[in-house]
Amino acid sequence: MSDVNALKDQGNKAFAAKDYDKAIDLFSQAIALDPKNHVLWSNRSAAKAGKKLWEDALADAEECIRVNPSWSKGFARKGAALHGARRYDEAIAAYEEGLKLEDSPALRKGLQEVQDAKAHSNADEPLGLGKMFSDPNMFAKLAGNPRTAKYLADPSFMQKLQLLQQNPRMADSALQDPRMIEVLGVLMGVDIQAGTRPEGSDELPEGVSKEPPSASSPPPQASSSSKPSQPAPPAQEDVEMEEDDEEAQAKKKALSYKDAGAAAYKKRDFSEAVKNFDLAWETWPKDISFLSNLGAAYFEQGDFDKAIETCEKAVEEGRSLRADYKLIAKALGRIGSAYQKKGDLPNAIKYFQKSLTEHRTPDILNKLHETEKQKAELERKAYIDPEKSAIAREEGNAKFKAGDFAGAVKDYTESIKRDPADPRGYNNRAAAYMKLAALPEALKDVNEAIKVDPNFVKAYIRKSNVLHGMRDYTKALEAIQEATEHDTKHEHSKEIAQQEAKIQQAIWSQRSTETTEETLERAMRDPEVANIMSDPVMQQILQQAQSDPKALADHMQNPVVRQKIQKLVNAGIIRTR
Repeated sequence: MSDVNALKDQGNKAFAAKDYDKAIDLFSQAIALDPKNHVLWSNRSAAKAGKKLWEDALADAEECIRVNPSWSKGFARKGAALHGARRYDEAIAAYEEGLKLEDSPALRKGLQEVQDAKAHSNADEPLGLGKMFSDPNMFAKLAGNPRTAKYLADPSFMQKLQLLQQNPRMADSALQDPRMIEVLGVLMGVDIQAGTRPEGSDELPEGVSKEPPSASSPPPQASSSSKPSQPAPPAQEDVEMEEDDEEAQAKKKALSYKDAGAAAYKKRDFSEAVKNFDLAWETWPKDISFLSNLGAAYFEQGDFDKAIETCEKAVEEGRSLRADYKLIAKALGRIGSAYQKKGDLPNAIKYFQKSLTEHRTPDILNKLHETEKQKAELERKAYIDPEKSAIAREEGNAKFKAGDFAGAVKDYTESIKRDPADPRGYNNRAAAYMKLAALPEALKDVNEAIKVDPNFVKAYIRKSNVLHGMRDYTKALEAIQEATEHDTKHEHSKEIAQQEAKIQQAIWSQRSTETTEETLERAMRDPEVANIMSDPVMQQILQQAQSDPKALADHMQNPVVRQKIQKLVNAGIIRTR
């Protein structure tokens, strides 16, 4: 019996893949082992119907009914086969017999489709002309009549007749060919033209054109009241492979185990959940959600290896069973989560990406991004080596002195990667960028150096140099003033003084040609200056200072006010003598 079930399952898979020949062969092997199994006859009938072997499908359906006459689905198979063979009245009778056993939606649907097909067939074949060309003995009759036998020697005419035999609904258009009148007469057993024209006359019956229709002439439009109905499609029953009673019971029992496992999982009783999900799969191994849920229970228990193993099995079985891609994606996502918990981030990323390939969900996408960030951070930290950073920085210094500024940037970049907490790498790279006239990049680096070490005086001096090169003298002056504040040991006093003198000279040269209004206009382009000037408190202080200069000295005791006033002094708005 297990061999029969295995063959049946394989046949079902072949049928789902539309490999009807293989399905028929597998069902035939199963029938040879168990000829009293009505489900096998039903499934083979469906496979033969898939190949449009209607008579063979009918024979299998009738055998299914003979083996189990109380099974209504056998009559559904019979009705479908008869429908496909266009034996509409017999198909209707078969469906009605099935409905006497069971009032099922499938039987009612099949009956309605046959009735519709019959109605379409009658509506689409006026005067029964189509049925004439459907006669299987058509060519024999034509060959036996001297008037039509000569036409069969014309390959194009033979092809036209074959098309009409395959699609009788084309009969009306075919009548444009005068020879078809004689063909119809022979098939009907009368001389259609004899009563309407004299022997030897070229006159054709009314409604038949003497000339064949030209390619450029459009066919006549039918009136809206007499539109031809669409041809009924061949019988396409919603054929599903049937389950026997034993399998249906197994499925039902497995689902009850799944429900019990889900209830235990919600209560965080993972041992009980594992037990029930395992039983569900053992009872009916055709739903990979049992395995996916089992993997989730192992995951919650902290048994990540077991979770990975179980979900990998779910993916493998899912491919074999042609399971929903969403279920496969879920299993792959759980494998990724298990690897993430184990700290195996490359494999976690791999399986998250596989899951997204099957089905894209925000949850897995977020997990992928999070894992990629974790991996990048770990790699960054693993790369840190202060000794190698110092070596790279010295190599950069050597290239800088040799005038290879691009090479120096590369070495300083390596130094920063090896030790991002050392501000010297950023400061030195800023110097190289300045030589390459990449002042915005240099400014970013000095700001990063200050961020890493706010007391690194050389970074403030370098920043002042960069801003001087950008002709932003006000901010260059502020940067060198910050350098003075942080140079508590006066180790860089000379360098700071030289830089400040250079900036003051540049400021004097700039402002010497400006009017007060031009200086104010230039200064107000700085958002910080504009904010200070629009501050009501600062406006009041400045107005007071105009009438009482000593009051300004008092306000300078406030660090915040002092900083703002210094900003205005540097910008040239407040001028000192």
